[in-house]
Amino acid sequence: MKVLILGVNGFIGNALTRRILTTTDWEVFGMDLSANKLEHSLGHERFHYLEGDITINKEWIEYHIKKCDVVLPLVAIATPATYVKEPLRVFELDFEENLRVIRQCVKYGKRVVFPSTSEVYAMCPDPEFKEDESPLVLGPINKPRWIYSCSKQLMDRVIAAYGQQEGLQYTCFRPFNWIGPKLDDMDAAKEGSSRVLTQFIVNLFQGKPIELVDGGAQKRCFTYVEDGIDGLMLIIRNKDGICDSQIFNLGNPKNECSIQDLAEKVSALYRSRKAKIKDFKEPVIAGVNADTYYGKGYQDITTRKPSVAKAKKLLGWEPRTSLDHALERTFDAFLEEWTRA
Repeated sequence: MKVLILGVNGFIGNALTRRILTTTDWEVFGMDLSANKLEHSLGHERFHYLEGDITINKEWIEYHIKKCDVVLPLVAIATPATYVKEPLRVFELDFEENLRVIRQCVKYGKRVVFPSTSEVYAMCPDPEFKEDESPLVLGPINKPRWIYSCSKQLMDRVIAAYGQQEGLQYTCFRPFNWIGPKLDDMDAAKEGSSRVLTQFIVNLFQGKPIELVDGGAQKRCFTYVEDGIDGLMLIIRNKDGICDSQIFNLGNPKNECSIQDLAEKVSALYRSRKAKIKDFKEPVIAGVNADTYYGKGYQDITTRKPSVAKAKKLLGWEPRTSLDHALERTFDAFLEEWTRA
């Protein structure tokens, strides 16, 4: 199998590439803006990398769509601060550029495995989100925070429509707060610009307070990346076509945790590794208003728990890694990078 991964240096892209190269005989063609997370794959005889931009290297992308069997367009802006401050940039990349890729997959008859997002459920009132039943509930237009969710949801709908009308072979997957080594770069943790766990860890290393937005009562289900990749590999393999025209939640409902509890768990990990941390300072957890932290266009969701019954039934997949183990592995990877810097 030949697999094209756009955004191959990202958190999901680099972990997927490593798994493919170590457990299969597949060939991977990848493109991204940089390759700093790909040290495990660069130079491998079945990995072909181009440093490039999805908005510029359009001929290379089209050529490799024609050449490959499966296309994973993983390029997206996925940081809440950007949703609020630069909503058009989010729409242009996450929807418009990805739509061009999807249309080429339709043109050349190629299978798409598309990264939807848990954010599409938005303010859904269901206690557990079900792929084929739960309503996708967005906030008002004056909350640009929802531009990401809306762009991704529209991509899901367009992909499904191409499947219905043009025979596009597709599967969408919805990651729920995947965490693990190589989650983000250290410099991604500018205020409000990175994923919550990255922000907390880097703030600790920098001797800054962990800031809980609006008290930190919001709950999320954190999923270890290798568990997620297990599910994604099953989707790519698509045994007996079981994944055709399907959407799968890939998350861990057992790992539900409030953001306040997350801050306390990360602080405890930081204290336990005190001897390894230069300029250790006792962790401080502080509160901050959402408007102050993100801007006035932000709106949050209190819970986001997936049902994974469909993935278990069709794929035989379920997550195995506990929250504490996943946090420990993620923290230690950041610590190793911090001590090398």
